Amino acid sequence: MQQSGRSNQLPILIIAGLFFIFGFVTWVNGALIPFMKTINELTEAQSYLVASASYISFVVMALPASYLLTRVGYRRGMSIGLIIMALGALIFIPAAEARTYWVFLLAIFIQGAGMTILQTAANPYITILGPLESGAKRIAIMGIANKTAGALGSLIFGALLLSGIDEVKEKLSTVSIEEKSALLDTMADSVFTPYIIMAVVLLVLGLLIRKAPLPHVEAGEPDVTTTGTTMKTTIFQFPHLWLGVLTLFVYVGAEVIAGDTIIAYGIALGFTGEEAKFFTTFTLMAMVAT
Repeated sequence: MQQSGRSNQLPILIIAGLFFIFGFVTWVNGALIPFMKTINELTEAQSYLVASASYISFVVMALPASYLLTRVGYRRGMSIGLIIMALGALIFIPAAEARTYWVFLLAIFIQGAGMTILQTAANPYITILGPLESGAKRIAIMGIANKTAGALGSLIFGALLLSGIDEVKEKLSTVSIEEKSALLDTMADSVFTPYIIMAVVLLVLGLLIRKAPLPHVEAGEPDVTTTGTTMKTTIFQFPHLWLGVLTLFVYVGAEVIAGDTIIAYGIALGFTGEEAKFFTTFTLMAMVAT
């Protein structure tokens, strides 16, 4: 089913809003990595499990997300994805209260699971909201919404989580064990407000999306297509598809490495947290520009 004309304008804006949401949530990892490293006193390798937890979730949940969408449809699937993301955001609260690293990783993994369902639904859904020949253009516009949200999310969370991180790190080597624990607990508490707000917003949107004016689409079996006299029945018969997957794999790898590590890299080079918080934003805007 394809939509055309004015009837698809509002649905496209709604889906763009969803791309904005998971872009915002995805790209806060750049600020979370140095934050987690400080409050949980982690090694470099341990701190980068923040990003790994999210993307491992994408791998693990990809096929289950597809199965879920075949059972409930795209709109309900997007609602479920948003609600799961809200649950992940809420888990940040007890994680910060206990300052327990594995609970933080669990929260990130659950958010990643919700984002996987949301993206598995939203990416193909946007292609049906208009003529097939302009589907790639709509996907590109969604990508801009995603990166713009990521730039804002990284900047906002960088300001919230990295404010005062340099002073805390300086004090940690000079204070007693009790004072050190109190400093780190206070720093961990800075996630309370942003993640409560995030959870509420995601939950409300997850409920509202069920009533949104979106065309109802069921995820079914792919159509069998023919080219000449050759019947194409499996994805292995489409080499351009595999080249596209390889391209996306390489691009996303470069994108994630750059966006998620550059704040921590800047701090390691001697930039303050206040200065480094802008680096992921600069990186994503450069990607949009190119």
